[in-house]
Amino acid sequence: MTATPAAHLTAAVKVYGGGDTEVRALDGVTLGFEAGRFTAIMGPSGSGKSTLMHCAAGLDTLTSGQAYIGGTELGSLGDKKLTLLRRERVGFVFQAFNLLPTLTVAENITLPQDLAGSRPDPEWTAALIDVVGLGDRLHHRPGELSGGQQQRVAVARALASRPEVVFADEPTGNLDSRSGAEVLGLLGRAVHEMGRTVVMVTHDPVAAAHADEVVFLADGRLAGRMQQPTAERVLDQLKSYDRKEAAR
Repeated sequence: MTATPAAHLTAAVKVYGGGDTEVRALDGVTLGFEAGRFTAIMGPSGSGKSTLMHCAAGLDTLTSGQAYIGGTELGSLGDKKLTLLRRERVGFVFQAFNLLPTLTVAENITLPQDLAGSRPDPEWTAALIDVVGLGDRLHHRPGELSGGQQQRVAVARALASRPEVVFADEPTGNLDSRSGAEVLGLLGRAVHEMGRTVVMVTHDPVAAAHADEVVFLADGRLAGRMQQPTAERVLDQLKSYDRKEAAR
């Protein structure tokens, strides 16, 4: 990888607890997420995939090793600078839509910039609203939208500040298959039409098949990578990890 990755981790270790209750959620992971790509993170329950995403995004701190957004090492930042970095350079989409119920769709989309005291770029905002297909819902509140529409608002909000990378944690977990496919298609368009970088944690092989690449974790370690994934290939790979776990 010649260009600086949008995000990367070097020898990342995350330990919870101590003594007999110590858990090594990440155990020496070195991994980069290439800019302008859609990457899915998968693995069995307890493999460390959500921990990896949270540490890569600066939502949690590593026990040892380094996490970078672009060329900025997160462990070197104080709380204020880390908060500023997350606000300006990182976008987030969660399983729970996390929209403010008293705000309209338009207000929810521009909320991060409003909090930062920066002015939204009207052309970029208009392009986002067009991509997510919510032009006729801008004055509605979240309670007046379907789950899929709410998650599309959350994706637009994550992209509003033109972040270097968007981290999505099970973004289709609360959606039916049709709405989930719409949100995954939207994340793909953000990458391939708008030049963004998306890193998504998922347990769903069908969701992972929308990505350019799948990264597999097992026992807190990098277990493999798959280019141009299909749901069938991803499922076969996950089954192989399950068989190894059962054979222990």
